[in-house]
Amino acid sequence: MKKLLAGAAKAVGFMLLLGLMACSKDKDPIADATYLPPLQPFSIDNIRDTYPDVAPVAMSSRWGPYNTHDPSVLKTGEYFYSYSTDVAFGTAVQPGIQVRRSKDLVEWEFRGWALSGLPPQAVTYIRGKNASPNQSIWAPYIMKVGSEYRLYYSLASDGFRISAIGLLTSNSPEGPWVEKGLAVTSETNGPGTNAIDPSVVVTPSGEHWMHYGSAWDGLFVVQLDPATGLAKTPGDRGKRIVRRGQTNGVYNGNLEGPEIIFNEQQQMYYLFVSYDWLETKYNVRVYRSVNPDGPFLDWRGANIDDPADNGPMILSPYKFMNHGGWQGVSHPAVFKDNNKYYIAHQGRPGGPGNERFYMVMHVREIVWTENGWPMVSPQRYAAVPQTPAIAPADLAGDYEQIVLTQAVVPGYGNEQTNPGFSEAFATKLNADGTINEGGNNTWTYNAPWLELKWNGGQFTDKLHVSRGRDWENKVASTIVMTGFNGDGTAIWLKKK
Repeated sequence: MKKLLAGAAKAVGFMLLLGLMACSKDKDPIADATYLPPLQPFSIDNIRDTYPDVAPVAMSSRWGPYNTHDPSVLKTGEYFYSYSTDVAFGTAVQPGIQVRRSKDLVEWEFRGWALSGLPPQAVTYIRGKNASPNQSIWAPYIMKVGSEYRLYYSLASDGFRISAIGLLTSNSPEGPWVEKGLAVTSETNGPGTNAIDPSVVVTPSGEHWMHYGSAWDGLFVVQLDPATGLAKTPGDRGKRIVRRGQTNGVYNGNLEGPEIIFNEQQQMYYLFVSYDWLETKYNVRVYRSVNPDGPFLDWRGANIDDPADNGPMILSPYKFMNHGGWQGVSHPAVFKDNNKYYIAHQGRPGGPGNERFYMVMHVREIVWTENGWPMVSPQRYAAVPQTPAIAPADLAGDYEQIVLTQAVVPGYGNEQTNPGFSEAFATKLNADGTINEGGNNTWTYNAPWLELKWNGGQFTDKLHVSRGRDWENKVASTIVMTGFNGDGTAIWLKKK
């Protein structure tokens, strides 16, 4: 803690009104509280969707998973560390990159800020372009190279596409951090994207490739010098690898937040990207390639650098029964621990009024199809034991089913005001192997795979079955399923 700039007293000197999200002009300020109620023992049942009483910076020691946006996660030693955008619900915040840690991906401890303010090198670049830097740091990315921790950051501005991705280094995940230079910059003139939202992959041969970008001309990839962490060729901004489609000359929505990983088992590079407006329709798509710089292909084998929208979509706004739902569920961090993959992202609760401005960290387990596509759990991770093994008799019963879909709404925040929740509907798996009542629909189970065959086998959904927490109803363990239909549409089930 002593290496981080934690504590409300230090924060006061740096308070700057961020609003509710760096990209948003909406504000729902609440009065800062100074009273800290007695700290209660941690209980997973006490993790809430909204947190007005602990939102202010003066309460940052109680933030835990709250006020988290655009996380990047690294496991080092016994802790998972999360670094995220400078943001808080309805209150002034301190710029400097928020830092949290957890031993179990459920109970998070806020550790303070990596920096005491804005990074001077990026500020100098932006001011040199006659722009003013934003008073918050966005979308960091954390990695470890040898004994050196590398923390990339994004600093944008009020200038048209004038931004910088810089590099901080330290010998500790809690700092102190030293500036090492600017990896990539962007400017108003010429083609290109906005230099924010970095993610780096290291190839088996030791090459470093940074994927980055937001809006404008799509997402880009640039090769880095492994020794410095900066562009291998100074000034290089790389090449475009992802675009979105348009409708009547208007982009179908935003494109940003790339996250790149290499899956050793699949021997493939997987690129997770964020579609649409961050407060509402924000969703996760994934593509893959045999090369770190592409071409990346979608579910159907199409090159995602073509001007079109691509799938599969593996996470999007959803609503199970007895709950207001979650929206804004994107800008993912994807990481591995003990041969299991996880995805971390922000979630914004559905509901009336200003609830969409709350931001809670979600972590979910990723499992893989037999042909190498990632699937996301319908429920947040809660370390639920996977024993005893799930038998066919355990599967019979009533379920909530969600089919993840999103309608195209061209534009950005002003147009995409509706999250377009995919809502749960009732599905019943009967003990005799049929589904619901009537119709020629059947199910079969060969652990861990469940197949749902519809209309006599004309359509098939293949789902991975496991145990998970029912977060909506605070049930410690139930059966959850995630998978795809034949068209690459994600299907979720949760047993009641």
